Amino acid sequence: MKTTILPMNDPDLAQSDLDAVVETITSPRLSAGPKVEEFEAEFATYLGRKHAIAVSSGTIGLLLTLRAYGIGPGDEVVASAHSFRETTHAIALTGARPVFADIDYWAGTLAPEKAEAVITERTKAIVAGNTNGHPAPWEPFRQLAEAKKLALIEDSTEAIGSVYRGKLVGSFGDCAIFDFSQPGVIACGEGGMIVTDDDDRASTIRNLRSRRVAERSSVVLGAYPPMQAAMSDITAALGLAQFRRLELLLARRTRVERWFYQYVKSFEGIKDPYIAPDVDEVHWFLYVVHLGTRFSRSSRDQIIEDLQTEKIDGAAYSHPLHLQRYYFDLGYRRGNFFVTEKVADRAVALPFHAHLTESQIAFIVGTMKDASINIGAGAAIYL
Repeated sequence: MKTTILPMNDPDLAQSDLDAVVETITSPRLSAGPKVEEFEAEFATYLGRKHAIAVSSGTIGLLLTLRAYGIGPGDEVVASAHSFRETTHAIALTGARPVFADIDYWAGTLAPEKAEAVITERTKAIVAGNTNGHPAPWEPFRQLAEAKKLALIEDSTEAIGSVYRGKLVGSFGDCAIFDFSQPGVIACGEGGMIVTDDDDRASTIRNLRSRRVAERSSVVLGAYPPMQAAMSDITAALGLAQFRRLELLLARRTRVERWFYQYVKSFEGIKDPYIAPDVDEVHWFLYVVHLGTRFSRSSRDQIIEDLQTEKIDGAAYSHPLHLQRYYFDLGYRRGNFFVTEKVADRAVALPFHAHLTESQIAFIVGTMKDASINIGAGAAIYL
């Protein structure tokens, strides 16, 4: 379909995806049923995990996971303030206090040593994310979680298919959460998946999520008020059809990424995304470029405005969570997390999906270059 704008995201759907949805819509079951169970089973197998639990969104997935660990008012959960998605709002929804820590400048992921510095006797869990598809440093986080006896929760809502030290993201947390809304690789409107190897935790999460019809009169399950947060069979059918094409979907996005790299590397005013030495493979959530330190936040905003004038859907990648109103009211202020704020002020998300052509990518990067010259920021200094 022709469009008057280059969108940030455009789902990579095939006729097989539409056929799967139509088949489900015309079946006797639309709510959670056999398609959900099929999606769960295949997703668990893909990651080599014992359990996969389909839910209505990534945020709800994290909320259910935290509740399954008994986390609530009076508890603290360590997390990153740097994220495009606001999945960590789930911490606040449990009644616990989100305790933010700063990030690694290059990878954009939560820094283990900075997370350790804010742990207290009230800390019950660490939520570390594979930010924009880049894996967090999971080995140090595992060591930290075991030393402090904390739950380690992997926020993989921005990542699928990336590989850290030979293992897929989603393999590292006690529980890991995925999201299937846009602009992710798998986009089925809304939806998410929790994976874990913990039998008891998986059972609790399922009980907190929803009830089967046959379970409604159970005295035992009455102790767990469910959230009715299940995924529908319609959503599962769309997600499963895309999931079965995941390797192809990722390959098509990798082609676009390589085109971006070719054009970005010749432009001294911006740098392409960084990949850490212990990361084997990254599949980006969005294509995010970082302006040099001679660019201010206002000049970044001007560049985004120029992109939008040319019908390019650029955006600031992150508005730090600690600067949003709810967390501001908890006492956080600008200046609390220098690296998070520095990166957020200069990170620009560009359109990134399989339908982009090389000429369109050349136009996007060229427009950004022209915009940077127009604001007179000059060459970049990254450190």
